[in-house]
Amino acid sequence: MRKLLSIPLSVVYYLLFFLILLVFHPVQWICLRLFGYAAHKKSVDWLNACLVANTYILCTRYRIEHLDRLPEGVPLIIAVNHQSMYDIPTIIWFMRKTHPKFISKIELARGIPSISYNLKHGGSVVIDRKDSKQALSAIRTLSEYIETTHRAAVIFPEGTRSRDGRPRRFAENGLKVLCKYAPSAYMVPVTINNSWKMSRWGNFPVGLGNRIVLTIHEPFPVKGVPFPEVFERTEQTIVGGILP
Repeated sequence: MRKLLSIPLSVVYYLLFFLILLVFHPVQWICLRLFGYAAHKKSVDWLNACLVANTYILCTRYRIEHLDRLPEGVPLIIAVNHQSMYDIPTIIWFMRKTHPKFISKIELARGIPSISYNLKHGGSVVIDRKDSKQALSAIRTLSEYIETTHRAAVIFPEGTRSRDGRPRRFAENGLKVLCKYAPSAYMVPVTINNSWKMSRWGNFPVGLGNRIVLTIHEPFPVKGVPFPEVFERTEQTIVGGILP
């Protein structure tokens, strides 16, 4: 019954989704070209606010826990489990004060209104998963960027979405490069729950009546801590927060 009810709502959702992307693409271009980074960042914030608001059509609710834990004035490495594409607008909007930048697969940097433009011009980096040398070089660039600007790098250590909520094995290399080249950063473990339910039936229809929970765990400085300890603590904290 819920799946049947979701079909007409999903049609409306996707129509508005693509409309939002089309509207904000020229808005981003104008903001960046005429007014610079700060205006462009605001346009990206509101793009993602609209994407989050659009999910309310599907009776989606959000709970954000411990936003007050986020340090200010230091670079942040935000490590998050990955359950669906809905993780990204949730992070960008609700954690917007950190200026989150992403490590994205190269395919998303082409042909998608608003999203591709922001990936190429907003401070994020794109990686080719088939070229490890290029990927690690791009992550190093992002590390140096956040070290200089005191902004945030968002990484999904699982690499790909879990799709059923159960965590995949975390990969070390990306986190290791971030810690090495952003030595003054704080690690911020974050757990997302229930966003996988938005895609429980695939891309269509979209899951109905879900409550996405984003939990910010206690940040800690990476400086002076052996990387294996940083990695183990980060993974255990994130995975420990995933609901069964």
